[in-house]
Amino acid sequence: MLLLNILLQATANLGPFAGPIGAGLVVLGAGLGIGKIGSSAMESIARQPEAAGDIRMSMIIVAALIEGAALFAIVVCLMALGG
Repeated sequence: MLLLNILLQATANLGPFAGPIGAGLVVLGAGLGIGKIGSSAMESIARQPEAAGDIRMSMIIVAALIEGAALFAIVVCLMALGG
């Protein structure tokens, strides 16, 4: 909660740059998250090759959810530019 408060105070001073910086942070976070999912899925498939189909399906679903949340966050950040 303290970190969120600090970030909100920092963005108040950034003015018109807050939206693009926020969008960039969202993209970085989503990229790191999807990369971590892919890495973990490949390790899991290497350990249990017979479960590859289930692991792959779960990986795709979670990556799609992360991508959707990231797209929503980017839209919110860019909408903040207009307001």
